[in-house]
Amino acid sequence: MWPIDLGVEVIGHLRERSVLRRILLLLLLVRASAQNQPAPAPTPNPKQQVLWEKLAVSIGEIDRGLDGVLGIAIKDLTTDQTFFLRAEQVFPQASSIKIAVLAELYHQSQLASQGHSEDAKLTDGYTFETSDLVPDSDILQGLTPGVTRLTNRDLATMMVAVSDNSATNVLIDRLGMEKVNALMDSLGLVHTRLRRKMMDLRAAREGRENLSTPREMMSLLESLYRGKVLNKALTDDFFKVLSTHKASYIPRDLPADVESANKPGELEGVRNDCGIVFVPNRPYAICVMTTYLTNERAGEEAISKISVAAYRMFSRFGRASEYGRVVSPANSSPP
Repeated sequence: MWPIDLGVEVIGHLRERSVLRRILLLLLLVRASAQNQPAPAPTPNPKQQVLWEKLAVSIGEIDRGLDGVLGIAIKDLTTDQTFFLRAEQVFPQASSIKIAVLAELYHQSQLASQGHSEDAKLTDGYTFETSDLVPDSDILQGLTPGVTRLTNRDLATMMVAVSDNSATNVLIDRLGMEKVNALMDSLGLVHTRLRRKMMDLRAAREGRENLSTPREMMSLLESLYRGKVLNKALTDDFFKVLSTHKASYIPRDLPADVESANKPGELEGVRNDCGIVFVPNRPYAICVMTTYLTNERAGEEAISKISVAAYRMFSRFGRASEYGRVVSPANSSPP
């Protein structure tokens, strides 16, 4: 038997060690929790914030002057700062839904390269047939049915560059409409839905419209841009195809050397355009949707005006220091 005083001392040491262990465990848990926390958002540059506020004023004036409903989502892909106007409302997509079809084509091609034999590849061939034709198919209707052989990537380029509806429908059949929507589900885009093929007027009359919101289409483009959907090589090629020159509203009044990857959409009473504008040092995503238009051309002009206003802001951010000083190559010597 230990003496009473020795037993008390040993018990005291054991209690101290137990307390120390608990403190150490608590510190480790706190440290682990801190490491798992997302990095705090960067503090907005107050001078740049003034320009964001002026952008909001400019967009407000365009919105008030438009006889229709306007929805907008803009995101700075460098700082994550955003501007939203009716961004959660669901709009008909017209041909802008083809961005989702293009994304699923590249997604399936990636899966196919990993051994999923049931998925489509960019290089899969297809022989064009007369039965494929629907209105607004500027390329396919000029090809020789039963002879002309195309790849899925060829069809995708036609779908984006001239919005060829027949090429789009062939891709939808080959990919599966349900798989396009499953990809949107996997990205949390619950309102983005491919519900009919192109020029299916019966489905449109029944209310089966292709749908999304400005925020969801912006999120889709951002996820692709950040490599969350495709590997680096496929991401680069996806945006190469989406950047194919086309008549559209986002780049229409921007400088000719500004690259944009976008897809416009047109229906009666509807004009949309969604894409990424690759301003040097300050790329941004922009989605503008309009519906209930009394004048479709006014909707097109509204999109172009909003695009120009956004570009002017981001271009300044990309060329200037945090204080707003711009040093152009031709003016690089000190004053």
